[in-house]
Amino acid sequence: MTFESLGLSEALLKAIVEQQYTAPFPIQEQAIPAILAGKDVQGIAQTGSGKTASFVLPILELFQRKKAARSLHLKVLILVPTRELAIQISEVINGFEQFLPKKVKNTPVFGGIPLNQQMVKLKNTEILVATPGRLLELVSTQSINLAKIEMLVLDEADKMLDLGFQEEVNQILALLPTKRQNILFSATLDTESKLIKDTLLCDPIRIEVEATEKNIDLIQQSAYQVDPERKGPLLRYLIKQKDMKQVLVFVSSVRTADNLVIKLKKNGIQAMAIHSKKTQGARIEALFSFKKGGIRVLVATDLASRGIDIQFLPFVINYELPRSPKDYVHRIGRTGRAEASGEAISLICPEDEHHFKIIQKKMGKKVTILPSDELNLTGM
Repeated sequence: MTFESLGLSEALLKAIVEQQYTAPFPIQEQAIPAILAGKDVQGIAQTGSGKTASFVLPILELFQRKKAARSLHLKVLILVPTRELAIQISEVINGFEQFLPKKVKNTPVFGGIPLNQQMVKLKNTEILVATPGRLLELVSTQSINLAKIEMLVLDEADKMLDLGFQEEVNQILALLPTKRQNILFSATLDTESKLIKDTLLCDPIRIEVEATEKNIDLIQQSAYQVDPERKGPLLRYLIKQKDMKQVLVFVSSVRTADNLVIKLKKNGIQAMAIHSKKTQGARIEALFSFKKGGIRVLVATDLASRGIDIQFLPFVINYELPRSPKDYVHRIGRTGRAEASGEAISLICPEDEHHFKIIQKKMGKKVTILPSDELNLTGM
């Protein structure tokens, strides 16, 4: 199937080529026609499956099809769990909009920066990309009116609930008009996500794109046994020995992230951290610098990692294992995307071995575990 067959305009097709998309992903093949037809859509898809474009493209197409003059009220609300994801979706919209004859203003809003700075940008916004807490703040100051929303998109609904946004989501739903189109995307359909789906969607088109073995098979996985005191030197050894120009390193805590960056810099490896204690400006700067090749290593916690979307990322390292197998797959899925290969490496201390066995069992794939005691880490 081609993008031309999905009913998109020439301007959008030109932007798709410009963004180096060659053929639609399965989620896009099914979601784009359904959204264009006005259907409610429930999508079960992992990060990296192409889901952002699957709702951004038809939204922009629908704006182009409106024959009436622009009515500058808020029409589309895209609700997301994190500021990084809000920024990423806004950037995707901007990229696809570049050739459109009718420009559509989108504005991302999120916590971490002064409310007034975002309030002044809201004028004439037609697509709002928002985190729940900041959206309710703007509603409380009467900066936003949700009464004329025509389409609601809930992206990463499962993560939104994991982060404790159930009450905020319910408050927002109560403010929206009853008649609207609803799009819900989630990596899984757990009990809470199913409850939102049953409440929100009307006779939805259900699309499920599983994290298939084919996707995982694109990722070369390995692990190293290591004693805790040799963990830092081993990380630096692997970065230098494999000449990693761009590597995303996952840790479990803010403190570990900051300490790791200090040690990497002391050893001549440019690195920055991205986590919840960083200011919004610092997080944006770190992500931008990493994407553009200004730094080799981005150290991230799981919470901050939502929204880090980098095509052709060659390496991911689990400096510390995540708590759940689902998060492990999410982490390594940052590489091996867009049909490209990638490498994921985990550092396994003795106390991690049992947990790593559980992760492998849940993933349905055995990972080669290599010894590291004979590696010469002197000077690392």
